[in-house]
Amino acid sequence: MSYTSKLPPSWNDGPPPRKVEIDLSSPGLAVVELERLLFTGRAIVSHADEVWPRLYIGDKHSAVNRADLSQHRITHILNAAHHKLNEVPAMYGSMGVTYMGIQARDATDYDMSCNFQMASDFIHSALNGGGRVLVHCHVGVSRSATLVLAYLMIRQKLRLVEAVCAVKDNRGIVPNRGFLRQLCALDRELFPGK
Repeated sequence: MSYTSKLPPSWNDGPPPRKVEIDLSSPGLAVVELERLLFTGRAIVSHADEVWPRLYIGDKHSAVNRADLSQHRITHILNAAHHKLNEVPAMYGSMGVTYMGIQARDATDYDMSCNFQMASDFIHSALNGGGRVLVHCHVGVSRSATLVLAYLMIRQKLRLVEAVCAVKDNRGIVPNRGFLRQLCALDRELFPGK
């Protein structure tokens, strides 16, 4: 199948979209091809990067840096590496930031797909209300990226390859192989027969 990268019209000021062909019907081969595509992404040069209008992927540092949160005018934080022993930073309350934590492991055998809908709903609600969302984990390349890709697929109706192309040019991401398989399954679920 052939996909052309999609970005919102206001964001597509760069070079013309390119066609990327990856057959998602064979999960094993698709993961290898997706990894090749991901390795063509932008290098990570900052703690957080805007990957879709008002939607950022970042690392744990970006989530506790008051100056960065203020600079990006973040109103919502989705922590994909929440641990039940960690407390929500007190500064979020004083900054008016809405927080959601997901206890996810960055492991190929972890079922991240059980969080796709909940995370997508949180991001969608925040963006529809005019908010700005930071999705983060420890490094900001696997768990957080997986949830953002799922959001783009579920709510923005992008195919997986389109979502990867939209994100990777703004931030280098590398979801683990288990997460990539789960995203392939989501693509088949959302776009059957395509």
